[in-house]
Formats: sequence, C-alpha cells, structure tokens
Amino acid sequence: MSQPEKWTNRALIAWTKSFFEKKGIENPKLEAEVLLSHATGTSRIELFMNYDDEPSEEKRAAFRELVRRRALGEPVAYLVGVKEFYSIPFAVDSNALIPRPETEQLVLETVEYFKKQGWRTGSDGVRRRSAETEEDVAAPPAPEERELKICDVGVGSGCVSVALAKNIPAARVVALDISPEALEIARKNVESLGLADRVELRQSDLFAAIPDDLPEEDRFDAIVSNPPYVSESEYATLDATVRDFEPRIALVGGPSGAEIAVELARQAPDRLKSGGRFALELSPTTVEIVAEELKKDARWTGVEIRRDFAGLPRFLVASRAQ
Repeated sequence: MSQPEKWTNRALIAWTKSFFEKKGIENPKLEAEVLLSHATGTSRIELFMNYDDEPSEEKRAAFRELVRRRALGEPVAYLVGVKEFYSIPFAVDSNALIPRPETEQLVLETVEYFKKQGWRTGSDGVRRRSAETEEDVAAPPAPEERELKICDVGVGSGCVSVALAKNIPAARVVALDISPEALEIARKNVESLGLADRVELRQSDLFAAIPDDLPEEDRFDAIVSNPPYVSESEYATLDATVRDFEPRIALVGGPSGAEIAVELARQAPDRLKSGGRFALELSPTTVEIVAEELKKDARWTGVEIRRDFAGLPRFLVASRAQ
C-alpha cells in the first residue's frame, strides 16, 4: 500500500481499512475508526469533523499498536476496553466474555415478562402507550410494593444484571460467577453505573453461594443465565478472535455443551419461587437437549424454546411449578 504524504485522520482510516480488508476483518472501516478514536481520545463524530487533521506522532504510535494487535486477532472491545450493551457502555477485559447483541434479547424477554405481570419497566417505568386511544396513559401499579428478586448466574462483565436493574426499578439482583476476575470487572461496572446498592456480587460455582432451603419469601422471582454452552468439539472450531482471547471457562459447557446448563436447571427450582421465571440463553445446538431435561422434571412447567432475531432457536424459558 502506498504511503500518503501526510498521516491525517482520513489517511490513517483509509490505509487501515485497506489493511484490515486484506486480513479478512469484518467491518474494516468501522473498526479503523473505533481504534483511531480511542488512540486519539476523540469521538468518531469529532474524527469526521476533523478528517484532515494530523494526529501527533505519539497518538499515531498508539494507533499503530492497536492496529497491530487487532491484526493478530485481539477483539476491538478488549483493545478499547469498552462495549455497549442494551445502550449502556460496559468496561470489558479478557477476564469476561464480550457482551453479545443476542444476549440483549435475554434481557428484553425478562423485562417484557415482568412488564406483563404489572411491574414498572423502562427508563421511567410510569407511562405506556394505549393502542385504543393513541394517548399516553398511566402504567399499571406494581403487583405489590415489594422488592423483585432476580438471580443472574454467570455474571461475567455484569451486563445482564445491570441492564435488568436499570430497566426494572423494583429489581434487586444477586449476581453469581465462579471467576473472581470476572467479578472484579463486573464490580467495576456495577459501581461506575451507580447500582452497587441493587446488584450484589457473589463468587459461586452455579448456586453454591445460595442455600437450597430458602423459605418461599426469600426465593427469587426469576433466575436468568447465559451459561457456557459451547461443546468441546465446537470450541476447537471457534474463530480465533474468540478462542484465543476470550475466557474458555465462560465458553465451554462440557463435552456436549449442555452439561452446565442441565446442572443449572437441576439446581434452580430449589432457589425459585413457586411460579417463578427461569430464562436461559443457549446455543441452537444445545437448547433442545436442555429443554428435554426440563420437560422430564416435574418441578418445571411451561417449558418453551424461543428464537432469536435471526430466527435461530436460542432461548429457553420455563416456570417453577406451583
């Protein structure tokens, strides 16, 4: 590739886009812009407004290092240390999975479920649209003036717990993870987003930190999880950007990929209120296996597989039998 006379923002992005294309990187221009924005400490909008400015040599050197690491497969989210999820910016590092767009649907499903139960949801949680009158009307009151208890198993960066707490004002979330390193990044996000009083973090192997003999009133209204669900054989075929940089412990669910999810479903009823909600994000290759296990267990009812926005079977929902 020919070298420009001046390394302006425009030239840096154009050169890097071409370089990333040759490396087979998806969205090469977007990734070049994100990395340059991070290296120069400016927003992407500011880059567009100052396309012909020439960054300092120090900033260009920082950008070159980011480009080098990206070309070796390191994810952009880890390079810039942040990833947006459910319109919320989360700090991320290699100790936890990068939040995926698919997982936003797990949050959406849960928020919508409680909305239908009458709980206030959303940023203000107090108004909704009437289809009959085309006017804003007051939202229904919460079923009770009480705390809504949710457990998030496998908290990772904290994205699901935080999104649920932000969008269900009455919710208090107990967030579990076996990894102390993942809990540390989750703690950083919980505190920086002002939710330390409503999201409690505990180190736990599945439900080990939650007693199985809780009285009914202390059990959870909902348990949600995006557990490890990749099989041992699938792991070897994952894209190197995922396999070589994201934590294996958060990816592999056992030989078939379903083992951790099945054990989670076995333990969950003892912590869930009668009629309580259970929602999992799984792989299209494992969701049927886990669903069949739930159907064999009389403690579960209403077992249902739901598809993601791409039409793939990905989510499993059920209720604790009354």
